[in-house]
Amino acid sequence: MIYFESGSSTAKLTAEDLKKGLFQALGKLGEKNKVLVVPPDYTRFPSRSGELTEFAWEYYGDKLTDILPALGTHSPMTDEQISHMFGKTPRSLFREHDWRNEVVTVGEVPAEFVKEVSGGAVEFSWPAQVNKLLLEGNFDLIISVGQVVPHEVVGMANYNKNIFVGTGGSEGINKSHYVGAAYGMEKMMGRANTPVRKIFNYASDHFTADMPFLFVQTVVSVDKNGELCTRGLFIGDDTEVFMKAAKLSLEVNFEMVEKPLKRVVVYLDPTEFKSTWLGNKSIYRTRMAIADGGELIVLAPALVEFGEDKEIDKLIRKYGYFGTPKTLKAVKENKDLQDNLGAAAHLIHGSSEGRFSVTYCPGKGEENLTKEEIEGVGFDYQDIDKIMGKYNPKKLKDGFNTLPDGEEIFYISNPALGLWAFKDRFEY
Repeated sequence: MIYFESGSSTAKLTAEDLKKGLFQALGKLGEKNKVLVVPPDYTRFPSRSGELTEFAWEYYGDKLTDILPALGTHSPMTDEQISHMFGKTPRSLFREHDWRNEVVTVGEVPAEFVKEVSGGAVEFSWPAQVNKLLLEGNFDLIISVGQVVPHEVVGMANYNKNIFVGTGGSEGINKSHYVGAAYGMEKMMGRANTPVRKIFNYASDHFTADMPFLFVQTVVSVDKNGELCTRGLFIGDDTEVFMKAAKLSLEVNFEMVEKPLKRVVVYLDPTEFKSTWLGNKSIYRTRMAIADGGELIVLAPALVEFGEDKEIDKLIRKYGYFGTPKTLKAVKENKDLQDNLGAAAHLIHGSSEGRFSVTYCPGKGEENLTKEEIEGVGFDYQDIDKIMGKYNPKKLKDGFNTLPDGEEIFYISNPALGLWAFKDRFEY
């Protein structure tokens, strides 16, 4: 059921608009005595989820007893990040998701179903796992907050992904990522009804249908001036709310370019991107737009690690981003990758399959990744000062730019907010 919807490709929703919409929806639910909010973490700061969580706290007061950021495998949020993202929301309400130890398996999606929806790409069953707090907290309302945007693993982010991955466990996260990678991410991105989504929906229908979820979904894009604009707010308790948000997201977050891009420059905001685990969105989201033999240049001033989890970081360093065939072979031959299929999927996602080059330009601090480390996982390296001297983010606009020497580049200020493709590479 939809409790509130507002949005269009030209809308610019303010904080007051979001607050009014949320309060209107919550008012239709009746009295609640114990409320949990599951927002995304700091890596999704532009989603407006922090403000919406704060508004929910304002509405429910002491009845909102817990906030569980949907970390997935990401690093826990710092106090500074929590304060910046969630405003005056009390720090005492926040809980930390432990994806390795604090999860419960609520059901198993049959292997036959997984094989069918993945077109035979994989044949294993899939465990639907959630943080035990969702089951043991005796909540009469669980508010899942987040942004719907094109996504490399599930096609379009959020909805029940926020639950089954964001608060999920090691096996569920690993296997869901691997399904998408084995099926083919270029057949996934920008689509709402993908194999991974069908698996999540099966789990919602069969294992969590009685849980009191309310999904608060935003759609956010970048306008022609490089400013973030909130285009939509959709609030409801079933798949309809996701489909409505996904439809708008595809309108505002997806750009079909007129020709293959020879050189793409992506900037990774240092407050959001400190790992290739996240920073490789610059690869995922542009791969269908870049020309054969083209180049992707990633300006990454805060890049200090490959994986946000130490074990995954070690696997990335060991196996590198060397393409699908090599990664699939490594999975067959190595137990450490078999036990971490999410990492294996990430290695596939982060490779251009040799079709274009990827040049990372990390900062020069003591903690930043070095030239040797960057090249060791299969990327090219360039000096960030030299490259930013030529491609200055402060002087570039999103989209095509013609430099003083006549060079044409395509610039992206935040890869997490869009999807780019050339028509001949996008599979409908």
